[in-house]
Amino acid sequence: MKARLSTDSDLRAISRIHLDAFGPAEGPEIVDLVGDLLRDRTAEPSLSIVADSGGRLTGHVLFTAARLDSPGGSPAASILAPLGVLQAFQRQGVGGLLVHRGLQLLVERGVDLVFVLGHPSYYPRFGFQPAGPLGLEAPYPIAEKDAAAWMVKALGPGAIDRFGGSVRCAAALDRPEHWIE
Repeated sequence: MKARLSTDSDLRAISRIHLDAFGPAEGPEIVDLVGDLLRDRTAEPSLSIVADSGGRLTGHVLFTAARLDSPGGSPAASILAPLGVLQAFQRQGVGGLLVHRGLQLLVERGVDLVFVLGHPSYYPRFGFQPAGPLGLEAPYPIAEKDAAAWMVKALGPGAIDRFGGSVRCAAALDRPEHWIE
C-alpha cells in the first residue's frame, strides 16, 4: 500500500471511499464537502492524498489552507478534513499512512500548524493536542463536551507558542454544520 497525491481521475473512487466510510447518513454530505473544497480557491493550497493498494483506492485525506487571525503574525496553516477509509480496510493502518504522508508533505511545504476537528482518541497518536487551551479557536464555537476534538499539531519549532487567535477556513468549510463533532 502506498500513499500518493490524488488526480482528477481518482474523484469517483474518492467519493466511494467517503460514502462507504461515513455511511448513508453522513457520507453524501462528506462527498459534497470534498468536491466543494477541491473546487474552492480559498482552500488552496490544498493537499489531497489517496491510499493505493495495487490500483484499488482504499482511503483519502484532504488538507486545505487555513488562516490564523493572530497577533503573533500569520503562520502557514492547514485543516485536515476529511479522512476516510473504506470500512473493509479500517484498523489496518490506512488512515495512519495517509495522515503521516500528509504531515510529511506539509512540513516540506513549510506549513507551521495543522488543525483537525476529530476523534480525540485517534489524532493524538500523530502529535495532535487540544487547541482551545492553547488559545487557538475554531472557526465556530465547539460544544464544551467536544472541546477535546478541536486539535492542533505544530510542524515547525515553537509554532504553537508564537501564535494564537481564531482559525479561518476555506469558504466551503466555513459553515456551522461542519463544526459539530
